[in-house]
Amino acid sequence: MKNCMKLIAVSASMMSASAAFAQHMAPPLPSQRVSLAASATVQVPQDELTLTLSTQREGVIAQEVQSQLKTALDAALTLAKRQEQSPLMSVSTGRFGLSPRHDRNGKLVGWQGLAELVLQGRDFVRIGQTAGQLQTLSVASVSFGLSSQLRQEAQAQAQSQAIEQFQKNATEIAKSFGFGGYTLSEINVNANQIGPVRPYMMAASAKSMAEDAPVPLEAGLSNVSVNVSGSVQLK
Repeated sequence: MKNCMKLIAVSASMMSASAAFAQHMAPPLPSQRVSLAASATVQVPQDELTLTLSTQREGVIAQEVQSQLKTALDAALTLAKRQEQSPLMSVSTGRFGLSPRHDRNGKLVGWQGLAELVLQGRDFVRIGQTAGQLQTLSVASVSFGLSSQLRQEAQAQAQSQAIEQFQKNATEIAKSFGFGGYTLSEINVNANQIGPVRPYMMAASAKSMAEDAPVPLEAGLSNVSVNVSGSVQLK
């Protein structure tokens, strides 16, 4: 009987210790956490131009088509390189390749190819004038955007505004609920660029391009946005 009482006492003691340990290890009561978000947008003029020129050739013999493309591209590349000056204007080749042409019966009847030259930079006048001088290629597409430097500056400005708005919102929410302040719990910052990047296509022969040089160009505006989201603990 005494042994039985001792076992009961030991069990009770262990249960009491377990309960105390469990109470000590139990997660804290949930705090007053609020999720919120803020954003800011900075509008900046597009300062970088990408102008793509191209030429197409067709023929029965693949090597001849390729040779014609290479000749046209080399002539344009040689002329454009004379005007190259980074970051005002950089010159690079784009797509270059051949693809087979088949008749309705699937028989190979010839080859068609495409060669591209890309002018990119901040000097719109230089790029437009150079494009107008390239006799062997014609303008295929024009697009405007932001240089990396301007994009980073705009993102920094938008980020500062978004964070300031986030803090303001958190302070107002804490005050509205009767709290004296808040502490940051989790923060996410995301940046993105919204158009208009505004690409547009131009169909023009080499002759008309030369007569109308320099190529008329007009940039637009880009919106750089930063979103700040996360949660705060009211205190």
